[in-house]
Amino acid sequence: MYKHYFKRPIEFVLALVGLIVLSPLLLITIVVLTISFKESPFFTQKRPGRHEKIFSVLKLKTMNSKKDADGHLLPDTDRLTPMGIFIRKTSIDELPQLINVLKGEMSLIGPRPLLIRYLPYYTEEERKRFLIRPGITGLAQISGRNFITWENKFAKDVEYLENMSFALDLKIILLTLKKIVTSEGIDVDPVGNTEMLALDDERKDQKAFAHVKELSL
Repeated sequence: MYKHYFKRPIEFVLALVGLIVLSPLLLITIVVLTISFKESPFFTQKRPGRHEKIFSVLKLKTMNSKKDADGHLLPDTDRLTPMGIFIRKTSIDELPQLINVLKGEMSLIGPRPLLIRYLPYYTEEERKRFLIRPGITGLAQISGRNFITWENKFAKDVEYLENMSFALDLKIILLTLKKIVTSEGIDVDPVGNTEMLALDDERKDQKAFAHVKELSL
């Protein structure tokens, strides 16, 4: 009942209220980023959503667009500013995705929308994550955020799909807020490795290793 009849209306109302209440913070951040970066403060990127339908996810930029003498973007560590670090830690950069929720492209809670190039690398079990709308936060995010493996992330996505309920959604929202306040499970070190190995690179490496192992037997 909740999944089919109540989740979407409840999330629509919460997203609308959230945008209204947080609009002063959002507007201030937009102005500061525009002045600081001297460019659009918004970042959009195509991502696969429910049933793998492609949509544009909306975020605030945390890195500028500075380039080297050859016109290539500088490394992420050189473009991530102190303001960008703060915005990531507090998840303010995610707030524009409330618009994606209002449009029906995302949910407040669900599997995070990942890169299009990852689509060929999911297993059949992992592909179940596309049966529901992607979320701003989810079970995987409160279970380790940047510090659990891809396999565990996808297992949490499927676990959420199979156990979706109002009580679980409320728990995820409360734990997400706690993690934002405490910065628990978030790595935004500008001089460190802030992300795990890309899914496609990891799966290619696993496939190559399995092939080499098979040849050696």
